[in-house]
Amino acid sequence: MSTPMKEARRFFPVPFVFVLISLLASCVAHEQPHARIERMNYEKLGPPLGTISQAVRHGNVLYVSGMTAHGTPAQGKGMAEQASEVWKKIRMIAEAEGADLRSLVKVTMFVTDMSQASVLREELLRQYAGRPPASALVEVSRLFSPDAVVEIEAIFGL
Repeated sequence: MSTPMKEARRFFPVPFVFVLISLLASCVAHEQPHARIERMNYEKLGPPLGTISQAVRHGNVLYVSGMTAHGTPAQGKGMAEQASEVWKKIRMIAEAEGADLRSLVKVTMFVTDMSQASVLREELLRQYAGRPPASALVEVSRLFSPDAVVEIEAIFGL
């Protein structure tokens, strides 16, 4: 009479199983995802609003939290002015980490009025300088601050 264990041994000899387990353990041991995470805030941007990090570096990837024009001269102004200030913040973070907008991989933009998307696109064309990243544009009912009309988060390859 054949048991499931005997059947498994016929297809997967014991040495093969040990090699497979060793390989899997080696992959997990080398991954150590938490060892490479750095959470950063930048003095030039002031303290973050809420319990966030302004950016997080994981290996060779930089994740920039959603930035708004809050605390800048563009606060409460139109989409173009706010977007310009947001890009200044994002550029400052990238440069602090040794990157620039050429390293931009993806952006997600949140706007409160999709009818203003053409104004945002003009600003984006100036920022991207012919090298557009992957992107998403999402209309939301409001952002954290009533006078914020655009929020942009970014991902950079370092």
